[in-house]
Amino acid sequence: MSSLVDRHDLILLDVDGVLVLGRNPIPGAAETIAAIRAKGVPLRFTTNSPRRRTAEVAEMLNNAGIGASADEVATPAAIAATALAERLPSGAAVLVVGSGALRDEVAAVGLKPVDSADDEPQAVVQGFDPAIAWPVLAEAALALHRPETLWMATNLDDTWPAERGLVPGNGALMAALTTTTGRRPDLSVGKPEPTMFQQQAKALNARKPLVAGDRLDTDIEGGIRAGFDTLLVLTGMTTRDMVAHSHVQPTYVGESITHLLAESAVL
Repeated sequence: MSSLVDRHDLILLDVDGVLVLGRNPIPGAAETIAAIRAKGVPLRFTTNSPRRRTAEVAEMLNNAGIGASADEVATPAAIAATALAERLPSGAAVLVVGSGALRDEVAAVGLKPVDSADDEPQAVVQGFDPAIAWPVLAEAALALHRPETLWMATNLDDTWPAERGLVPGNGALMAALTTTTGRRPDLSVGKPEPTMFQQQAKALNARKPLVAGDRLDTDIEGGIRAGFDTLLVLTGMTTRDMVAHSHVQPTYVGESITHLLAESAVL
């Protein structure tokens, strides 16, 4: 009997809650990735966090004993920057609420990252960064009080799985701006939007990809919207009881990412 890996030609793996918690590897993750590589099945690491550059994600995984290269990593920061460049004139000011990685991606597409509403930004782009402080949110709120200012989110995750448990994610920080401005983001490019998954599958000419993640509302819903099989793992924020009461239903459920190597897979 074949394993899940054997039935697919591309494995799209979430990172936080699937392979690591914080910077600590989840038991069995390194061995599973090594086994997938030994089988010759391509894989990609599709994080919903824009706070690290692709090379930094790869370095973090390597430090956790999980082999990865930067060209195997996809983040929503680059996707968000490209989407902004498609909607704004070259050189337009964009107020960045997020990490240095997000600022770099905005600059790389010919836009101007700024920090103040006084710079009259044409857009606010917001991505998770645990160092975000009140002054940054205040500038974003001032910019978003202007109805013509575009508000883009890299992702809408309310929580982020850390070593000690769930902590506020990008969605929770964005809620502060929604409360202040009465607005919601005009556009989000991270999961559950299928863009990241579809781009990776197209680049590798994959016909039967599998998405593996720990969240129903992002990884699994995004995989379903992309038209791919999905594996929910229970090492992050989701429990079997949550699956039973959700309208989002994965193709498979496993206790951990090691389920990819199981010879049988059942809900």
